[in-house]
Amino acid sequence: MNHTAPQPVPSRRELTKRLFTVYKWLWVIPFLGVSTLVIGTTIICLAFLGLPDLASRVLGPIWAKINSLMMMLTVQVEGRDKFNPKQSYIIVANHQSQVDILALYGHLGVDFKWVMKQELRRVPVLGPACAAMGHIFIDRGNTESALTSINNARTQIKDGMSVVFFPEGTRSRDGELMHFKKGAYRLALELQLPILPVTILGTHQILPTDTLDLTPGEARIVFHAPISTQGLDASDLPRLVDQSREAILDRLNRA
Repeated sequence: MNHTAPQPVPSRRELTKRLFTVYKWLWVIPFLGVSTLVIGTTIICLAFLGLPDLASRVLGPIWAKINSLMMMLTVQVEGRDKFNPKQSYIIVANHQSQVDILALYGHLGVDFKWVMKQELRRVPVLGPACAAMGHIFIDRGNTESALTSINNARTQIKDGMSVVFFPEGTRSRDGELMHFKKGAYRLALELQLPILPVTILGTHQILPTDTLDLTPGEARIVFHAPISTQGLDASDLPRLVDQSREAILDRLNRA
C-alpha cells in the first residue's frame, strides 16, 4: 500500500511571509496607486492656485507617511541635533531602494526639493505633481541640460529650503555604496552652502532594487555633521566628495 508523505507544515515565518504577499498585492500596491492619483492631482490643483510650497511641505509628506504605514514601514531618525532646520543645505544620501523616497519625504523633517531623473517627468500624475512642487528634473545623459536645470533651481535653495541629491546617481543593486558623482558638490561650492550627509539604513532589505519583494521592516535615517564649504573652491571638490562619502560609508559598515 502506498502512503502519501505528509506535507511539511509552514513555519510561522513562512506563513507570515505568504500572508504579507497577499496583503501586498491586494492592498499595498493598489493603495499606492490610488493615493498617488488622488494626492498628486490635488498637488497639481494647489500649484495651479499658486500654492506649490504648501503642496510640497504638507501633501508630499502625507503621501509618504500613509504609504509607509500601509507597507508596515517604520522609520527611525538619528542626529536631528546635527543641523539647523532654518539653514539651507545640499543634502547627499545613499540610495538603496525605492523605499528611500518614502523614508526621506516622510521623515527628513526639513523643507527640500528633490533632484530626480528626467524620465520621471513622463510618469502620469507623479511627474506633473513633482514638477508642480518645484522638484528639479535633470537629464543624466545631457550634461549641459542637467547643469541648466540645476542653475534654474538656484533661486529656490535659500531661507531654509534644501535640495536632496542621491550622488550615486542610481539605486545600489547589492546594497553596497557606489561611486559619488560631483554635481551636488559643485552646486554646494557655487552657492557656498554646507553639505549635509545622510545615511539610509535597512531599505535594501525591505525592498531590493528591481524587485517587488516588499517585506515589513524598519528603516533608519542618520544625519551626520554638516560640512562647511565657506571659502572653498573647485580645488576642494575631491575632498568634499571623499569626506561625505566616508561619513556615509562608515555608518553603513557599523550597521
